[in-house]
Amino acid sequence: MDIRFLSERSIPRQSLDQGTEAQRKSVQEIIAEVKDKGDEAVRFYTEQFDGVKLESLKVNDGEVDEALQELDEELLSILQEAANNIRAFHEKQVQQSWMTTEENGTMLGQKVTALDAAGIYVPGGTAAYPSSVLMNAIPAQVAGVKRIVMVTPPGKDGKVPAGVLAAARLAGVRDIYKIGGAQAVAALAYGTESIEPVDKITGPGNIFVALAKREVFGVVDIDMIAGPSDVTVLADDTAFANEVAADLLSQAEHGELSQANLVTTSKALAEAVQKEVEIQLNELPRHEMARVAIEEHSAIYVADSFEQAVEAVNQIAPEHLEVQMENAMELVGKIRHAGAIFIGRYSSEPIGDYFAGPNHTLPTSGTARFSSPLSVDDFVKKSSIISYSKAAFDENSSKVAKFARLEGLEAHARAIEARNRN
Repeated sequence: MDIRFLSERSIPRQSLDQGTEAQRKSVQEIIAEVKDKGDEAVRFYTEQFDGVKLESLKVNDGEVDEALQELDEELLSILQEAANNIRAFHEKQVQQSWMTTEENGTMLGQKVTALDAAGIYVPGGTAAYPSSVLMNAIPAQVAGVKRIVMVTPPGKDGKVPAGVLAAARLAGVRDIYKIGGAQAVAALAYGTESIEPVDKITGPGNIFVALAKREVFGVVDIDMIAGPSDVTVLADDTAFANEVAADLLSQAEHGELSQANLVTTSKALAEAVQKEVEIQLNELPRHEMARVAIEEHSAIYVADSFEQAVEAVNQIAPEHLEVQMENAMELVGKIRHAGAIFIGRYSSEPIGDYFAGPNHTLPTSGTARFSSPLSVDDFVKKSSIISYSKAAFDENSSKVAKFARLEGLEAHARAIEARNRN
C-alpha cells in the first residue's frame, strides 16, 4: 500500500465503470432475449452463468422455513434487532403530503405517493448479503410500497443462502426469485410469465447488473449505478494503526476493484498503518482478493495540514468516510462529499453496514459529489397540486399570457385568455 504525499501529487477523480463494448453488447442481448422469451430466457441464462437448471424461479415458503431452521436463535435475534434499527431510522425520513392556501384563494401543495412496486436486487456470488435485503426492503416498506419483489442469484445447489432468506422473511418480503445478473434486471423491468414488472429497481451488483440497470432506466427507475465499494479513513496521530488497517481491509475484502484509502496528517501513522495492513492481510480468508484491492486501487495520503486533508477527502468523495481524529465532530461541517460519515473510534464502518440503522446502499466511485444514500424518498414520487381561484387568475392571467408570448408559445397565451371571454 503506497504512501503518497499530497504536496507532491493530486488525487485523480474517480468515475463509474462504463464497462467494455463487449459487456454492454452482451447485456443488451440478454435484455432483448428476456423481453422476447420471458422465463425461458431467464432459465437459459441462469443455467449458463450460475450453473443451475431451475424448475421453478420462485422461492417457495418451504425453502424459507428451512432457512430459518438453519440459523440459530442468536443470529435470528441479531437480524431482527438490525431490522428494527433500520426501520426506526427510515421512519424518520417519511414526508407527508402538504397544502397551503393563499389569501386570494390559491391552493398549492405536494402529494406524496408510494410507488406501486419495487424490485430489490441482492448480490450473490462470492458472498451472501442478508444486510442488503434489510437495507433495500425496509425503506420501501416504510414508504408504503405494496409489492416488493426480491431477486438474488442461486448457489450451485440451486438454493439461496439461508441468511438471505431469513432476512427476507424478517423484512416481510414474500415475492422472491432465485435469479441474478442482467437477466434478473430485465425480468424486473419488463416482466415474464412468472414475474410481474416493477416500477423501480434498487440494490447493487456486478458490472453486468450495473450495465443492465443503466439499459432499463426509463422503462423503470433505478436507485443508482453502483461501482466497487470504497472507504476513506481521515485520521490524525490519535488514531490506532491496527484499527485503521482493519477498517481499510473491511472494504478491500469486498472485491479486487474495491478501494481503501487513508488520509492523514501524520507520517508516523501512515507508516504504521502501511505495516499493519500487510500483517493483517495475510490473516484474512479473502486475502488474495483484498491484496489486489490494496495494491492496485488503494493508497495512503499524507497531508501537510488538516485543511489539505479535508480537501483531499472532498476530492475523493468516498462512499464511506471514517473520521478518526481528536476533534472529529468539529470537522464534519467541512465535509461536503461523502455517502456516509462515521465519527470517532467506535464508529467502525461495519457498524453502518449491518446494524446502526442508516442505509448502507451508498453512492460509490465519487458520485457522493451529487447523490445520496438509498432512503424512503427513493420509493415515493411527488405530484404538485395547483388550484387557482378566480381572483388569483384575474390578478395574474395577463402576466402568464405575456410570459408565454416571450417564449413564442401563442397557444399557451390563448389558453389563458380564453377564460377571460366566458
